[in-house]
Amino acid sequence: MEGKTQGIKHETSREKDLNELISTKAGVKGLVDSGITNVPRIFKVKPEVNNNSSNNNTTTTNIHNLQVPVISLEDYQGERRQMIVEQVRHASETWGIFQVVGHGVSCDVMKNMLKSVSEFHEQPTELKQEFYSHDSKRKVWYYMTVHPVYKTAFWKDTLAWQFDDFETEIQALPLICRKPMSDYVSNIITLKTELSKLLSEALGLDSDHLDKMECMEARKLVGHYYPSCPEPELTLGTANHSDPYFFTILLQDDVGGLQVSHQNQWINVQPIDGALIAIIGDMFQLISNDKFRSAEHRVVATKQGPRLSAACFFYPTAKNQELTFRPLNDLLSDDSPALYKEITHSEYLKHHRLHGNCASKTLPGLRL
Repeated sequence: MEGKTQGIKHETSREKDLNELISTKAGVKGLVDSGITNVPRIFKVKPEVNNNSSNNNTTTTNIHNLQVPVISLEDYQGERRQMIVEQVRHASETWGIFQVVGHGVSCDVMKNMLKSVSEFHEQPTELKQEFYSHDSKRKVWYYMTVHPVYKTAFWKDTLAWQFDDFETEIQALPLICRKPMSDYVSNIITLKTELSKLLSEALGLDSDHLDKMECMEARKLVGHYYPSCPEPELTLGTANHSDPYFFTILLQDDVGGLQVSHQNQWINVQPIDGALIAIIGDMFQLISNDKFRSAEHRVVATKQGPRLSAACFFYPTAKNQELTFRPLNDLLSDDSPALYKEITHSEYLKHHRLHGNCASKTLPGLRL
């Protein structure tokens, strides 16, 4: 009984610490600015989650030259197209993630995007605290990540912008990052359109198949700011998760720290100058009937920092929130029957949050 009482006190104390930190509206950046030299207990992850835990069956390594595939999109409309489609197919089947170069998004647009993330988060607290919230129904909000299952905070701050039509909702963004973010999204939407054609062809479908489904619309942009961490071995920047969307395009700076789970190992996604990262989401794995796999990934904390990244998530618009999705008929046969139940994207989001934010935990519950 005494041990149970101590456990309750510990949880209550953690919640108090967490609530006090949230009330400052200063995020992790505020902690670092205060001069802390140790990671507060609310950021410490359990041993089985810790990136350096000897109890973790998934180890961190790059042995055997395992590297996330890098695909050049140069001449993707010409003679190289079929080879590129094959590369996209192989990467999506085996990794669920690949880097793209020669994609047409200018370095200036990408650099300005990351610069705007930095400028927002490095403002004085009083200039950004009006945006602080944990209400994901807002159009624009900034927050410190708290994992609902681990009941742990993670070593990053995030600015999020959620929209149905970004061209008419730009004004909701803070002025300091309005133009860079809108320019970036405009370019990423163009790139997504071309990648969706390549992904459709990689599944053996007509190139406009995914576009006609209206399942991969630009819906959300997040700018992550990972401050330098005094004890990176005790926490994580982002917990292991898969994206509960259809598709993600991610931009990262040169600090590193992004890892993907592959063959029971955590593989570093090495920063490549000018590259963007394409990530298959859970819903894509579902409609592809497991032909393509969603990528489980995470970000480790680091003493080097700040680390900057920006992710654009693609999923159905609000007007299509009642659309149901199931394995595509064109991919099914007597030898390859449907593996998953029919579900709306909003329903999948609820399942995902309940099962630890990982497809490896969520998707099996939807199997037929």
